Amino acid sequence: MEGPIVNTRYGKIKGTQANDLNVWRGIPFAAPPIGSLRFHAPQPPEPWSYVRDAFEFGPVCHQPADSRGTRFGGKQPLHSEDCLYLNIWSPAVIEEALPVMVWIHGGTFVTGAGSQPLFDGTSLASQGNVIVVSINYRLGPLGFLHLAPWGEGFASNQGLLDQIAALEWIQDNITAFGGDPKRVTVFGESAGSMSIAALLAMPAARGLFSGAIMQSGTSQTLQPQQAEGITAALLTELGISPQGELSLLTSLPVEDIMEAAEQMTIKLSGDSLSMYFQPVIDNHTLPSDPAEAVAKGAAKGIPLLIGTNRDEGNLFFREGSNTADFEQSLRALEMLMGVDNLSEVARHYPESWEGQADILTDLYFWCSSVSFAERQRDHAPVWMYRFDWAVSDHPLLNKAVHGAEIVFAFNNLPLLRSFGLEVTASMKRLAEAMQGAWAAFAHRRDPGTPEVPWPQYHPQDRATLIFDEHTRIVHDPEQEKRERLIHNMGGSL
Repeated sequence: MEGPIVNTRYGKIKGTQANDLNVWRGIPFAAPPIGSLRFHAPQPPEPWSYVRDAFEFGPVCHQPADSRGTRFGGKQPLHSEDCLYLNIWSPAVIEEALPVMVWIHGGTFVTGAGSQPLFDGTSLASQGNVIVVSINYRLGPLGFLHLAPWGEGFASNQGLLDQIAALEWIQDNITAFGGDPKRVTVFGESAGSMSIAALLAMPAARGLFSGAIMQSGTSQTLQPQQAEGITAALLTELGISPQGELSLLTSLPVEDIMEAAEQMTIKLSGDSLSMYFQPVIDNHTLPSDPAEAVAKGAAKGIPLLIGTNRDEGNLFFREGSNTADFEQSLRALEMLMGVDNLSEVARHYPESWEGQADILTDLYFWCSSVSFAERQRDHAPVWMYRFDWAVSDHPLLNKAVHGAEIVFAFNNLPLLRSFGLEVTASMKRLAEAMQGAWAAFAHRRDPGTPEVPWPQYHPQDRATLIFDEHTRIVHDPEQEKRERLIHNMGGSL
């Protein structure tokens, strides 16, 4: 089979070519984190001496089952601890080194993979004239168990370290694929965006990328004491004593660890929203809260494009869904955000599932993104967006829910047919506008285009691009609500 062959630092790989695009799938960027490497920082992959086929996606990280069958297009990919692979889409004809866009997937740090059909980079690479890379990273207890304090070579924030290892691989190898290592943009949604917030604050990630696009997620961390409590709860579920038995963690069947994590989560959270596996403040990897670090200039010189969807919370709270009551949900949000009391904020919302959806949208996603933008604004240019597109009377997309913008950013609109939608001319225009802005940011560090001018975000006018059927600039959208929330939170966002 003919295909493009590239010589990486670790060996030659052969991809596929179709429609003027080269694609390499399942490239190992680190050694399999199995056996004695489980829960440790990632190590470089072993070199190979043959031409390695890169035709198929690699295994996905162990994660809970895809109950709706939509995550991987109705297929069941191989799940394995040997999951540290990346994928590359590149125009077949390259006249000069192209900017690189590295996608970090979301999934509350417990689900997802770079191989999901939603993240196919074909359109973005072709239409945007960029190199697109999607990556895997360890998830759930395998990627975010706080083990560094216990020694024995164990790490914390293993999933974030995987992301850094992938970015290091890109710095070392992307030139061979036609990419410019000096123009790497990281972009991601939800937990992927939260990962980017952490990367902006991590000393080990400095110099590995020069631009960031954050979609629906900002600083999200556990304090060490909280993370230690979660580790202790999981060890109890596994029947392991921290004194002298931790070595068992590297030899237990992975299925036992995943089952223990699931049981622990059920016991601790019930029906409430929770994130027990997420980045943790750790002296060796993530020494301070990302929002605080960014405010002090940790990401100086890195332009930022950031935004949210108008109705984020309506993905999690819907009529008839099995959710916690209002007070229980509020307590869970307090724990999630690390704040003491949201009662004054909650006073302005109805005590219903609609109120739960709105407060999650406004506080957890929107205001935290506005605050993050303000903190970076003193150190680099910032652009703000809001995604408003929705379809009236649709059972899911009747609101601009969490994650609804991804299909437009990648311009993978045919996937909307699985939701019973026909692709319309207005949907195509919206996808072209959004994808065009993302690609322009990667090329020029400015998302504005001749078709869609986009001024920078300044506290004086808060210019925000509204992505909708009619894309437009709005200055300080929902100003009164924003001022009230910031006031009630005492500036703690």
